[in-house]
Amino acid sequence: MIMAERAVPSRVVAAERLAAEAGFEKSCIPEVGRLLGMVAASKPHGVIAESGTGSGVGTAWLHSGLGAGARLVTVERDEELARRAAGVFAGDRRVSVLTGDWRLLEQHAPFDVFFCDGGGKRDAPERVVELVAPGGLLILDDFTPSADWPPRFEGQVDELRLFYLTHPGLDATEVLTTPTGSAVVAARRG
Repeated sequence: MIMAERAVPSRVVAAERLAAEAGFEKSCIPEVGRLLGMVAASKPHGVIAESGTGSGVGTAWLHSGLGAGARLVTVERDEELARRAAGVFAGDRRVSVLTGDWRLLEQHAPFDVFFCDGGGKRDAPERVVELVAPGGLLILDDFTPSADWPPRFEGQVDELRLFYLTHPGLDATEVLTTPTGSAVVAARRG
């Protein structure tokens, strides 16, 4: 089966250009980006959030699936990156780019989709789960696939991944995004 090449959304291209100009090398990869666009599209009137805007690449992928009745709020602690990323979304009132600590997102919760790519993922995982609305989706990327159970990373049990995969308030699974990368996708139980 031959797959047709899919166009990259124009805001993703603009955010990738900003990343290159700023020397920012931790942008969302296309495989995760397409997942983000799909989960955002599943909540056409939802509140979508992202922790760790960077140059706005992940934000742009989320935006690619954003419904007319949805809102997208993202936060970046680097003031210059946040300012530049905000420029990518100028003119779209559905998008807010905040500058500061990830906890600024709390005032916009609960979230129907939360892409936790920055603060919170490691330092406050229980709070991350609490910010997701019942029936909402939590996406966490940058994991290394593990064939073991419990999952392992660098020879040790990956306690962070295990936390999200076994949390009693989540129905979670791990999705292979590339041969060397995976994401945890979870739905918050009602």
